[in-house]
Amino acid sequence: MSDDADVTAWFSGRLPDDWFETAPTVSLDREEIVVTGVLPRPDTPEGGAAAERRAEAGRITRFREDTRGARMKIADEAEVLFGRKVAWGADCGETQELFTTLATPVMTRLRQPQRQVLDTLVDAGVARTRSEALAWCVRLVGQHQQDWIEQLRDALVNVERARAAGPA
Repeated sequence: MSDDADVTAWFSGRLPDDWFETAPTVSLDREEIVVTGVLPRPDTPEGGAAAERRAEAGRITRFREDTRGARMKIADEAEVLFGRKVAWGADCGETQELFTTLATPVMTRLRQPQRQVLDTLVDAGVARTRSEALAWCVRLVGQHQQDWIEQLRDALVNVERARAAGPA
């Protein structure tokens, strides 16, 4: 498997220069590579924030449709090179959209107190299933502990560097 820098460099070189205003953001995990770019904001007539959001969503939809064939070809190439599925997304103004993303099942074992938390979320209508409740909990931790999670990710990068520099 290639590291983040190799994957990011490949996409930066492979994507057409006119797709995004800046270099795309490339994030990856064991199963998926997500490529997200910033699209130019459309000129919107007077109409307030709601009209701006609709115009931004329209710009993202146009990008998605206009680039579909090329994105599929690039994704196929990347999947062969990096052994992961490729998903796409776009940001336009205040509007963000991801498309063609994976929802990967994850197996976990929970004791009764943890299952009771999930069941409470289901019973309260926060989620339809335990699986949805667990995904909700993970999103909540990601939102509220983002700085700490970033520190962990940075530490893991240093661990990988140390492993790579170590004896063969």
